[in-house]
Amino acid sequence: MTGRDVYIRSAASALPGPPLDNAALAERFGMDALWQQWVDVFIGTASRHLALDLDSGKLTVSLADLAEEAGRTALDRAGLAPGQVDAVVLGTATPDRLMPATVNVVADRLGIDGVRSFQLQSGCSGAVQALDVAQQLLRSGSARTVLVLGGDVIARFYDLDTDLRATAPAELVNYVLFGDAAGAAVVSTEPGPGAVSVRALFTRLVGLGREPGAVLEWFGPADRDSDRPAATEDYKAIEKHVPAMAGEVLEELLDGLGWAREDVDLLLPPQLSGRMTRLITEGLGLPDAEAVSCVDDAGNCGNAIVFLQLERALARLAGGRRAVGISIESSKWLKAGFALEGS
Repeated sequence: MTGRDVYIRSAASALPGPPLDNAALAERFGMDALWQQWVDVFIGTASRHLALDLDSGKLTVSLADLAEEAGRTALDRAGLAPGQVDAVVLGTATPDRLMPATVNVVADRLGIDGVRSFQLQSGCSGAVQALDVAQQLLRSGSARTVLVLGGDVIARFYDLDTDLRATAPAELVNYVLFGDAAGAAVVSTEPGPGAVSVRALFTRLVGLGREPGAVLEWFGPADRDSDRPAATEDYKAIEKHVPAMAGEVLEELLDGLGWAREDVDLLLPPQLSGRMTRLITEGLGLPDAEAVSCVDDAGNCGNAIVFLQLERALARLAGGRRAVGISIESSKWLKAGFALEGS
């Protein structure tokens, strides 16, 4: 490693269609006012964007569509052309196809060719894993500019014919927790106007011996008639483990950098749900830090969520302000964190 400085020059996001609030979701699935109240109180997320027409059951946009839009906007904001990109990295749990890799479809649409490309199969922390891969490429000297993408289209796993009144909580929560989106960031060794420095970044698997907290199936011709649910969420396990893991990430970042709690101006907390995000934010003990959150309006967007937060945060880091970001993935339990500093 050369120890080169790494900068985030821009960030962008893409959301499909108008926001869908809890009342509209309840009406579509024939749920009563008590169910909507449960969503409002227990989940605490007000709306989400879906890449799915709830009337026809057809997808309106693909992950590649959203990632292309976000990537193009991020490049424009950084003042860079596709030919200046040395590598493309995408983190996703829901690629459009197994092959070709969605990252390569997006690169082709953007006019990027002759570069390294990587697609990481991961849940929420895949966004930070993708940033980590970009950081390694940049610090090794094998790239100067990397386009990092993240996103998910989780609505494609919805069964619109299911009776939610008879659905187990582990499945039901997925219909209200998640939203669809994609995001992008331009990461470079060349700062550019408005860039922020990446002071620390790590991802770590901590799932030894732990049962998965979230499962997303992929069915093929041989098992497409399986009675396994397409998506399940152990929300009790998530409520138990994620707040503690978030605290561990924060302590590791602060200790490694020698920052005090009062040095943190912005907090990008985990975006599980409106309610959980608020509980985690309060528990982290950063009363002077401004929380950058979008889960109330956009839902849990998986691999896109960090980029939605970065898009909102970058302009607020001018004048040497500092930010910490925390991402926790419950599928097989990963924790990730990063620290940024404005110029």
